[in-house]
Order: sequence, then structure tokens, then C-alpha cells
Amino acid sequence: MTVRAFRDAFRGVADVLRTQRNARFHVAAAIAVVMAGLWLRLSPLEWAAVSLCFALVMALEAVNTALEYLTDLVSPHYHPLAGRAKDAAAGAVLLGAIGAAAAGLFIFGPKIAAILAAL
Repeated sequence: MTVRAFRDAFRGVADVLRTQRNARFHVAAAIAVVMAGLWLRLSPLEWAAVSLCFALVMALEAVNTALEYLTDLVSPHYHPLAGRAKDAAAGAVLLGAIGAAAAGLFIFGPKIAAILAAL
């Protein structure tokens, strides 16, 4: 990638974070997960899984935002197919977030259960 391509990509990420409340929620959740991961001393493989989950959800948020922008451009008035396209993109984010939450349960669940059992 060229320097310009990186600059454009970072501008896109900044736009998503500035304009999309759910993207900011996902970042806040990721910060909480990182703090919990540090406290629970995740293994390198667990960190890799957590990182991939975060990247997947944020990438889906960015694609969803891009599709919403494009749909609004080509269909400024309501059209059922435009609504379906937006719903499908939002559904992709939801599925990614559910998958990330499931991975979190597999990674964090046993560690938290062990702590609670020791109390």
C-alpha cells in the first residue's frame, strides 16, 4: 500500500468511529476485554483469537457503514431493496458480534469459573 492508501484507510476508520455509535461501543467493549485479558493473563493464542474477533467485528462495522453510505447515495428515497441491503449488512455485524461473544465465553468462561470456584 502507498502512503496515500494508508491515509485514506485511516480516514475511513476515523469516520466510522466518529459517526457510528455501535462502532464506539465495540471499541469500548474491546478495551474492557483487553483489561480482563491482562488481569486473567491470556495466552498468546487466546490473545490472537481475541484480536481476530475485534478485527472482524470492526471490519464488519466499516463495511456496514460503507454500504449504508452507498445505499443512501443511490437510493435517497425509501426503497424496500435498499432497506433489505442495509438490514443484511447490519445482520452481518450482529453475526460477527455474536461469534466474538461466543469466543469470549470459551476463552474467559473457564478462567472466571476457576476464580469463582476458588472463592
